[in-house]
Amino acid sequence: MEFKHYSVMLKETIENLNIRPDGIYLDGTLGGGGHSFEIASHLGDKGHLYGVDQDEAAIEAAGHRLAGFGDKVTIIRTNYKDAVSSLKAEGVEGVDGIVLDLGVSSYQLDNEERGFSYMADTALDMRMDQRQRLTARDIVNTYSQKELTTIIRDYGEDNFAANIAKHICEAREKAPIETTFELNDIIKAAIPAKIRATGGHPSKRTFQAIRIECNHELDVLRDSIDGMIDFLKPGGRIAIITFHSLEDRIVKNAFRKNEDPCTCPKNFPVCVCGQKSRGKVITRKPILPSEEELEENSRSRSAKLRIFEKVREDR
Repeated sequence: MEFKHYSVMLKETIENLNIRPDGIYLDGTLGGGGHSFEIASHLGDKGHLYGVDQDEAAIEAAGHRLAGFGDKVTIIRTNYKDAVSSLKAEGVEGVDGIVLDLGVSSYQLDNEERGFSYMADTALDMRMDQRQRLTARDIVNTYSQKELTTIIRDYGEDNFAANIAKHICEAREKAPIETTFELNDIIKAAIPAKIRATGGHPSKRTFQAIRIECNHELDVLRDSIDGMIDFLKPGGRIAIITFHSLEDRIVKNAFRKNEDPCTCPKNFPVCVCGQKSRGKVITRKPILPSEEELEENSRSRSAKLRIFEKVREDR
């Protein structure tokens, strides 16, 4: 299957990176290489782009798309949480810009074999990195009812989390839950008919929750931002595109904390904690997709772009 992925807010992202022709850049979620292609197109002979992704199909697709840039581009297969250490191993001491386009790609959703979508009947998988052992099937069939309730409630923000978890555990006592449609039927039975009629697809929130748990998406994001900001050169920027409120909240709070890390009580006349600002938040409110983009790609609807700039040396 061809790797198709629409690069969300491509124009806005590139404009806000303030790309320097001789700069070094990191695309931590390479995907089909859309953002990387535009970044590399802005680079001169001394510029360099590092593209990182954990999905083998993305690595292959982006490799073909970026081949024309030759040794100006380096592609590394790893999770973006290990991107900084991977670049340091390559001898890179810092970068001028970083892009993270979070969530699941269109290719991953549309490729039935990957088991991300509740719209196709296939094996429960949901791994972004297929070298990983843990699958969605493992989560559904081995996690306790309490664990499933917590995941669906916290990651899916579903009001019926407890009842869905109960129905899953009851169903798997009879036989293991193997496919997406089997899970669909269980979720449907756990949600009142009135809610199903008005609340969109009943499986959307639960599938999101299981996918996030399977790939540790929020933990990876939470643990990566500070290190990436530290890895920016003075004046460098990090641009992060999120697709749901859980991701956006993590990014917003991390950016604010890096801008104002002071832990002193608010009534203190001067700061005594010694924590210094690492930069400034460029986007007080997130950048949203344009109407034109929404017409081209409805999956962009929930996207939000936030930008942070590393403090400059002259400050």
